[in-house]
Amino acid sequence: MQPAVTAVETGVVIVCLGVLLATLRPRSGLWVQASGLAVLFAGSGGMLLQRAHTGSPFADSASPLLGIDPLSAFFLTVIAATAAPILLYAGGYVPGNPHPRTIAALTGAFVLSLILVTCARSLMTFLAGWELMTLIPAITILAYQSTRPVRRGVSIYIGSTHLAGAGVWLCIILLAQTGAFAHPQLLQAQGPAMEILIWVLAIVGFGTKAGLMPLHSWLPRAHPIAPAHISALMSALMIKVALYGLIRVFFYWSPTPPAWIGVLILAFGAASSVGGVTYALFEHDLKRLLAFHSIENIGIITLGLGASLLFAASGQPLWAAIAFSAALFHVFNHALFKALLFLGSGAIEKSAHSRSIDHLGGLLRAMPWTGVAFLTGCMAIAGLPPLNGFVSEWLTLQSLLHLAINNGKLPLAGVIAAAALAATAALAVLCFTKVAGLLLLGPGRNGAKSDREPVHDAGPSMRYAQVLLAAFCCVAGLAGGPIFSTLMTCVRFTPTRVGLDIALPGTGLLPTPSLLLVLAAITGGLLLLRRNKRTVVVPTWICGQTMQPSLEWTSAGFTQPLRLTLQWFLRARSTFNVVSSGGVVQRASYRGEVRHLVDVKVYGPVIQNSLKMAARLRKIQSGSIQGYALYLAAVVMLLLLLVRTGILL
Repeated sequence: MQPAVTAVETGVVIVCLGVLLATLRPRSGLWVQASGLAVLFAGSGGMLLQRAHTGSPFADSASPLLGIDPLSAFFLTVIAATAAPILLYAGGYVPGNPHPRTIAALTGAFVLSLILVTCARSLMTFLAGWELMTLIPAITILAYQSTRPVRRGVSIYIGSTHLAGAGVWLCIILLAQTGAFAHPQLLQAQGPAMEILIWVLAIVGFGTKAGLMPLHSWLPRAHPIAPAHISALMSALMIKVALYGLIRVFFYWSPTPPAWIGVLILAFGAASSVGGVTYALFEHDLKRLLAFHSIENIGIITLGLGASLLFAASGQPLWAAIAFSAALFHVFNHALFKALLFLGSGAIEKSAHSRSIDHLGGLLRAMPWTGVAFLTGCMAIAGLPPLNGFVSEWLTLQSLLHLAINNGKLPLAGVIAAAALAATAALAVLCFTKVAGLLLLGPGRNGAKSDREPVHDAGPSMRYAQVLLAAFCCVAGLAGGPIFSTLMTCVRFTPTRVGLDIALPGTGLLPTPSLLLVLAAITGGLLLLRRNKRTVVVPTWICGQTMQPSLEWTSAGFTQPLRLTLQWFLRARSTFNVVSSGGVVQRASYRGEVRHLVDVKVYGPVIQNSLKMAARLRKIQSGSIQGYALYLAAVVMLLLLLVRTGILL
């Protein structure tokens, strides 16, 4: 165990040195940070395999304490494996942007704040890391660009996460006050009211930072305005660290929660997975689309966590461990392919100067390295075999099906959750078929650059980082059996079969190597047929018109059938204008907008009423010292009256 612990400590020290170096030489500093994370990955991975514990245990004190257990080692491994390629990418991405030294140093500090939350073992350490994890990306975004829309997006991010962050503060303080950090059984002695209060605070606080619907409103606003590598860190890692806090509360700092908590978590997961992918389908901005898919995948992870809680409440510890390990596996997988996709979107935006899916096309030919890596990420997030997203989604689906069939208490919850996951998987395939087809294939639409500025591939470090993450997605899919076995071992269960295949009790086998061989054979056969058959290129028939970029298929046309089907739910707005002269149509335009119902129906009215109330309360700010003294005297008199009557003790 000692070499692994030493590697973890050495890796963190190297990252700290990289932060200092970045203030002088940003490119070198970022690459030093990446090398430190590579060392950290080796150390945390070793500790995970050994199920090792080091440092301080959890304590109900305010002293700064750090430590690592198997769950912390897992999240450290995820952070290191994902952030190392991201920082390698940033070495080529950051120097061409404003304030490169500031951004490079803040990037490393952001990663260190994630590590701090994961290793925190006391009240003060956890909350300090939590606040740094919230503030550092906001400062980085403002250093990157400080236009009015960006400042508004950052304000919404800070406001939402800090208001909900009060839930995190109260939850952690109450847990420390009850002694549940060190002795979780003490929470039960406080009575059901205290337990329910802590659980609700945890769901609101950690759920908002994770992006669970309907607490997600900040996420699609903050991710698109951030630099590409910060977007990748926020989506791939920051929201997972929020889930780490949720896991600590429900699986480590509480006795087994009742079944209704599991149903509540399942409901949040189902709403987030289906809602996230549905709104992603109608997005035209690539980074906003990826942000909504982060909400979707957080929902999938939450489905696994909710199923685990229900299995534990019904006395099925093996399946509780399987569902929990499936959720952790998807944490790892989503970190990999979401980082890959955000880095790809950054390379595309940097080269083509656009994120609009409708203005780009043919990038697989213009940017072959980025295009192939991005296509791999699209296949992984769509859950196509044999990539990593398919494996963890299959494991989660098996858990939900078992919950529906073999859980006598609440079978309907498993049925609805399984149906939600199946619908999410189908819509994700549809969405990324649209993205890959319009963005990577077809002719270039020249919507972003002129012919004098042709689109070109990213620089070497940006390319290598994307290829590395794409390779990780492939390896994690093929090695799903050993990875899942390791995660099961961490929760003290061993699956019935350890190998490249995955076998669950009472469930069919997932033969990953066989799937790979079949797909490879089919692909090879299609390539041979294409090679042997003479291809004739003919113009596209468009009713005799001249082919123009404006006549190309768009994302709105791709999703129009689904939009019409879901019109009753989406409440989309559309306008169609026709200009005619002499009975002949000269010009026609169509504009459609899918409004986000949570913003329109919930947050919009709340914000408007809050502003009206603030305007009324502002009238009491007269500026008169005598008036303020009168207010203070009235408050004192009221407090004395409450104490006198015994209401306030």
